[in-house]
Amino acid sequence: MAVAAGDAIVGHVVTFGRVLREAGLEIGPGRLTDALRALDAVDLASRDDVYFSLRQTLVSRRDELAVFDRAFEAWFLREPVLAPALGDAAEPALRVVEASAEESAGEGEEPDEDVIDLGASRQELLRDKDFAELTDDELRRVRDLIGRIAAARPLRRSRRSRRDPLGAALDVRGMIRRSLRTGGDPADRPLRARKEVPRRLVLLCDVSGSMDSYARVLLLFLHAAVGAGRGVEAFAFGTRLSRLTPDLATRDPMAALARCTEEVVDWGSGTRIGASLREFNDVYGRRGMSRGAIVVIASDGWEREDPTLVGREMARLARAAYAVVWVNPLKGNPDYQPLAGGMRAALPFVDRFLAGHNLRSLEELATILAGIERRHAA
Repeated sequence: MAVAAGDAIVGHVVTFGRVLREAGLEIGPGRLTDALRALDAVDLASRDDVYFSLRQTLVSRRDELAVFDRAFEAWFLREPVLAPALGDAAEPALRVVEASAEESAGEGEEPDEDVIDLGASRQELLRDKDFAELTDDELRRVRDLIGRIAAARPLRRSRRSRRDPLGAALDVRGMIRRSLRTGGDPADRPLRARKEVPRRLVLLCDVSGSMDSYARVLLLFLHAAVGAGRGVEAFAFGTRLSRLTPDLATRDPMAALARCTEEVVDWGSGTRIGASLREFNDVYGRRGMSRGAIVVIASDGWEREDPTLVGREMARLARAAYAVVWVNPLKGNPDYQPLAGGMRAALPFVDRFLAGHNLRSLEELATILAGIERRHAA
């Protein structure tokens, strides 16, 4: 029981840190570690001890005090927030939400009307639920939905053409070949059109500590995209760049995710966006990987080094890419503003700036990718 309570406290502090980060405070793994150490040294039953321990370790400027106070009152002093984490009160509600009309009817009883409504809305609830709040069971269900979302690929018109009755160009060779049947009279005039093929897609996912709550779900999206067909490249970056395409080329998404977490040695570490983009441009960009491709970067934009490097490398990437799409889970908060240095430096070279915190935002991403028709017109 003590271990469970300790895990609940850690979960609350980590989630509270994410709330503060979304509100504009610079909260990283180091500060959260200091906060947990401070809580170990005080009486957790004392509100003042908990408040001042967290304020001392998570607040660095006077203008952040008001934001911290509002977040503390909303998060820690509201009973419905603490109860599900410390007990089992949430389990009956979870079972009701998971119930469906088919499951109830299978037991030989007529399904209750309320259960039908909740079961029908189960998938809708998952679409709007933040990835950071998913349970293990919900993560398994989200995995299948993400696979269908990521199957949509951006297309381009190939230089090669194929037979098409609605085409605009005359198939001269086919016409001559068919005219031999009519003594040289070109009575049958087939048409051709340039066919559409999938455009190259490059996905770069931030797996640093500040993105830990979202990185695993976003990697499921990368896995599904790699499995959708040829021409997809996947990378992860924290303090360095790691190519994940071979590791994601397997049918089992959870096995692929486990392999990626083993291969990426800097998982959950700091963020060096500029250095990672420079490595991608120098190594893979020179091989033509980004030329004419749609590049999707999933990151919160927290750069621990010089943001100028981020802007310089983003400019190089934008010159080569067909379009650049930046996915930031923090943008799911209506009050979010891109104030982080790395994010501000990257935005001038981003064609579309999207959220990536739930299934609905990934559906929007898939729609954007499938609808890009002109260069830098995402």
